Amino acid sequence: MSLADLPVRLSDVEAAAALLEGVTERTPMAHSRALSRLVGSEVNLKAENLQRSGSFKVRGAYVRMAKLSPEEKARGVVAASAGNHAQGVALAADRLGIVARIYMPRGAALPKVAATQDHGAEVILHGSTVDEALAEAQRYAEETGAVIVHPFDHPDIVAGQGTLGLEILDQVPDVDTVITGVGGGGLLAGLAVAVKARAEQLGRPIRVIGVQAENAAAYPPSLAGDALVTLERVSTIADGIAVGKPGQLPFSIIKELADDVVTVSEDSLAQALIFLLERNKLVVEPAGAVGVAALLDGALQKTCPDLGNTVVVLSGGNIDPMLMLKVIQRGLSAAGRYMTIKMMLTDRPGELALISKIIAIQDANVTGVDHTRIGGSLSMGDVSITIDMETKGHEHCRQILRALEAEGYHPVVVH
Repeated sequence: MSLADLPVRLSDVEAAAALLEGVTERTPMAHSRALSRLVGSEVNLKAENLQRSGSFKVRGAYVRMAKLSPEEKARGVVAASAGNHAQGVALAADRLGIVARIYMPRGAALPKVAATQDHGAEVILHGSTVDEALAEAQRYAEETGAVIVHPFDHPDIVAGQGTLGLEILDQVPDVDTVITGVGGGGLLAGLAVAVKARAEQLGRPIRVIGVQAENAAAYPPSLAGDALVTLERVSTIADGIAVGKPGQLPFSIIKELADDVVTVSEDSLAQALIFLLERNKLVVEPAGAVGVAALLDGALQKTCPDLGNTVVVLSGGNIDPMLMLKVIQRGLSAAGRYMTIKMMLTDRPGELALISKIIAIQDANVTGVDHTRIGGSLSMGDVSITIDMETKGHEHCRQILRALEAEGYHPVVVH
């Protein structure tokens, strides 16, 4: 299929960019020296986490809603989301003077609920999943005539997200590879339209690659079978891309234009978030860090050894502080910088002091100790001890374990 035959074309993206003038931010492009060294070529980060409402979602939401007729605007809009789309719709509705009702699952992060309300939208907590919230939003739309603003499955949404691609090409004209996270597919589809069309005009190839969390990866099997696949279960810390089924419209574009869609593990996501905090001083949610995760764990280099001048989209920064705490701990553990061990000791004076001395000699910092004499697996005279410690990498962890084993202990790594 040619670019001219696609349901969204470059002209649609350019028209969307004109609509967004003065509404959205032209987010910065941050060079990453550390990632560049790792990949062996230049890597820049498109910091869309600094966009108004904290993610790219406002681009598509505003374009969709700005093109509604006066009569449709008067009926109001309704949407369903766990966070980023909700805030994008709420901000767009506020700018356009449209009444918005947003259905969010009961487990939605409180900061995301509060941010959506702060933009003036009515928030209704319903169901335990986004799918349940969406079903209720559809019922409300049928009952009242409100217009549903879908998070990814509409041409105007895709065109709006594609404006990111135009900015990338303006900021890094010699880009060879663009990488972004994928949920329903609206952002990847829009980027692909903009980037591939401009690449055709330039007369040179530019790769567009999507990344999904491995526990929410509906695109690889859908692309392999050329048909939409619905996942039975979705479970990932990257809630912004926790979508169990591709959108029909984005899928029709992605299968034609995207060069690849790869997956990354939960541990890789956690490490990427910490990497961005430490090395680039950027707060990014797990869904926004998947592209960096793919570079860090080598997932992309396996399928494309020569990425060339690369841009990674950091698609959002709306992370619940409580989730951040958990992700940081998991990321540190995965990187060998935090270790928890459990072992059995003889209940006698000085035993804990000896353990502490062994760990101290290995230059690890103990941050927590849990000591218990009660438990079904404990014999009389035994003690179960769990020790949390800060470490300096995987080899340091192995060094500590070897030192404990040399003294006759049998430590088991909990995480």
